[in-house]
Amino acid sequence: MTALRPRPAGPVATVAAVLVLLAGCSSNAGEADPPGSADSASSTRTSTATAEPDEQPSEEPTDEPTEEPTEEPTEQQTAEPEPAHPVSMATLAQADLTGGGLRLGAVRERTPAYTSYDVTFASTTNGRGTAPLRISGVLNVPTGRGPRGGQGWPAVVLAHGYIDPAVYVRGQGMTRERGFLAQRGYVALHVDYRNHAESTDDPRIEQAVRLGYAADAIAAHHALRRSDDVRVDPDRIALFGRSMGGGVMMKALTAEPGLFAAGVGWASVSSLEAENFAQFQRPDAPLPTLEAEFRGRHGLPAEDPAFWRGVSPRPLFDEVTEPVLMVHGRFDDTCPPAWARATQRAMTQAGVDATLEWYDDGHAFGPAFIAAMDRTVRFLDARMPA
Repeated sequence: MTALRPRPAGPVATVAAVLVLLAGCSSNAGEADPPGSADSASSTRTSTATAEPDEQPSEEPTDEPTEEPTEEPTEQQTAEPEPAHPVSMATLAQADLTGGGLRLGAVRERTPAYTSYDVTFASTTNGRGTAPLRISGVLNVPTGRGPRGGQGWPAVVLAHGYIDPAVYVRGQGMTRERGFLAQRGYVALHVDYRNHAESTDDPRIEQAVRLGYAADAIAAHHALRRSDDVRVDPDRIALFGRSMGGGVMMKALTAEPGLFAAGVGWASVSSLEAENFAQFQRPDAPLPTLEAEFRGRHGLPAEDPAFWRGVSPRPLFDEVTEPVLMVHGRFDDTCPPAWARATQRAMTQAGVDATLEWYDDGHAFGPAFIAAMDRTVRFLDARMPA
């Protein structure tokens, strides 16, 4: 398995910070499974983006003279690094995230190609006073003994898009993708996330911006590779997210570089959380209401831009070591196509092997579903060969 990058040990306060950040809030665009899809699609590969990067230009050179050197010895002062915000990507990256205890429950479905199970596993942040959360999900296991050589099946962790947790049911949101992958020889684990379906409710969920969902996706990886019931190759586990789950994928890859073998994002949200707020939360409530809801946690994007950048994966794309495939519909009116162009460009500039594929389809992927899934499987096959 690819070695993880070493992380600096945080102070004792990091443990308390992790308790706060491992929670998630969601946008307001529902994503139930659409009807079946046809296999007609149009796709082109994009290797460059047209959206302008958000980096600010460097300072202009100045004609002012520099300070003259002095012969007097000066005492060198080492500035203490500022601690990371308790709710931030930096704190998530410092946390010791793990998982395990994958339990197979009732059989949901048996087909000639795979068996589908209800499952649970533990999502754990190691630290004083932390208790593992129980996360529910659905697991599809291909029929047969698996690849030759005994290394186990390749696997994909699925991170679903936004569906109101009050109405969400186990395994909802990526049923088609889960079945498609299992038919082609991939173990597919759909993660329900905390506060969804039969998962444990996290009372701190409204205090962060989906960071806890990324922790649950990371825990799913650990649960798969440690399972005695499902033979999975620990070096061939990818992460596939759609819409909100695309953001979960990006956060997980930046927080734990080298853990997954590859990342896939379909119809993804923006890699900047301030844009997601403006698209999904800001239009649904008057400003005074939003300010009241956020008071005591953090400010709105215009009031505290540093916070919103700190919970975004884009500034940390240079940490990502995995190849990434982005898939987006040209007619997506939920997650604007410009977001995909900007994310792919930012990844490429940060040195990530990032590919963006376009299809003539909308957010839910109907007519282009088969073609887009075929492309996704080819990407996974190339990055996780037997």
